[in-house]
Amino acid sequence: MLFDMDGTLVDSEKLWDVALQELAETYGGTLSDTARKAIIGTAMADSMRILHEDLGQPERDPAVSAAWIDARILELFRSGLRWRPGAMALLKAVRAAGIPTALVTSSGRPLVEVALETLGRDSFDVVVCGDEVVAAKPHPEPYLTAARLLGVPIERCVAIEDSRTGVASAL
Repeated sequence: MLFDMDGTLVDSEKLWDVALQELAETYGGTLSDTARKAIIGTAMADSMRILHEDLGQPERDPAVSAAWIDARILELFRSGLRWRPGAMALLKAVRAAGIPTALVTSSGRPLVEVALETLGRDSFDVVVCGDEVVAAKPHPEPYLTAARLLGVPIERCVAIEDSRTGVASAL
C-alpha cells in the first residue's frame, strides 16, 4: 500500500495555503485560487514557478522562494499537523494486516522527518521523498521506487492519493 502524505494522511494543505499566501504577500501579491490548485502535489521547483508566474514575477529565483517556503512550512508543521479523517485508522489497519507500506510524497526529507513525528516512523516500511528521486510526481518514478524498495511488483500495489498530479504518478 503506497500512501501520499500531504492532503491524504495529514491535513497539511491548509498549512501550505498559509505559507504560500504569506510568500505571495511578501512579494506584494495574492496567490490566485487557480494557481493554488495547480500547485497541489507538484515538486517545489514547479510550485515556485507557478507562484511566480501567477504573481507576474517570473524573474524571481525559485531557489530563494523555495528556501523561504521550506523554513515557514517546517514551523507550521511543528505547530499544527493533524491527521485527515480516517487516515490513522486506515494506516493502522494496513499495518496490522502486515501489508508492506510506503509513504510516497513530493515533500522533501526535512519536512517529512517532522511529519513522521505525527505519522509514526514505524508506520512505513519505506519512505520516498520528493527530493530523493530524479523525476518527481507526476512522473511515475516515486511510486516505482517505493514498489521496488518494498520488493512488491508495481501492478500489485494500491496507491492512496488526493491530487491529480499524484494520481497521474501512481497510474
